[in-house]
Amino acid sequence: MIEIKDLHKSFGEEHILKGLNFVFETGKTNLVIGQSGSGKSVLLKCMLGLFTPEEGTIEYDGKPYSSFDEGQKRELRQEIGMLFQGGALFDSMTVEENVMFPLRMFTRKKRKELLERVQEVLERVNLQDAGKKLPSEISGGMQKRVAIARAIVNKPKYLFCDEPNSGLDPHTATVIDNLIHELTVEYDITTVVITHDMNSLLEIGENIAFLKDGKLAWKGDKSQIFKTEDETVTNFVYSSDLFKKVKIAQQQGL
Repeated sequence: MIEIKDLHKSFGEEHILKGLNFVFETGKTNLVIGQSGSGKSVLLKCMLGLFTPEEGTIEYDGKPYSSFDEGQKRELRQEIGMLFQGGALFDSMTVEENVMFPLRMFTRKKRKELLERVQEVLERVNLQDAGKKLPSEISGGMQKRVAIARAIVNKPKYLFCDEPNSGLDPHTATVIDNLIHELTVEYDITTVVITHDMNSLLEIGENIAFLKDGKLAWKGDKSQIFKTEDETVTNFVYSSDLFKKVKIAQQQGL
């Protein structure tokens, strides 16, 4: 569990996060949605320790990050898996080497053990035969699955996903959504997904934070978002053609 308490973050005179409170639950896919400039990316970077908030706390399983010494911060980094927007694979490395990278960074296991773990996670994302290929030799969807394998190879307690469906077609995006959800439940991970993708909300929105102007404007799950009468939320959500169709279908009892 990750708990955000009264979080404030500014850059000069620009106040980005304004007393944000939210609980990211373990074993669930926690989505952060909102318009550009709402504070999603700043929140993510605060949670990763890249930005330091002026006020408030970020607690990892009840322990405030601000109280961590350098050793504890390093331990936390080992417990975090990161799925970057676009995948961010190393072009000059094979799939196998990309997935192995975090293991080589954070563990001292022998190469045989590293390879066994790499093969295990590649099999889990159905890429067991792609290990010797370069990222350029596989599809965009396969690249994203490699990135997921790399993110989970160290058996993280926390998984952060920054726009995981960026650049993917709707079918492949759904496959990635479902894979993220399956791994979240399977490994009991606290997963945080920053997204603009309304398909993701429909597929895996178990615990949703809707941000507006640096504040928590609404929270709930994918079923509750259709029932809210909050105009701030509905104006954002129903700007998507997908949600308009779903809403019409609900009204018609389909």
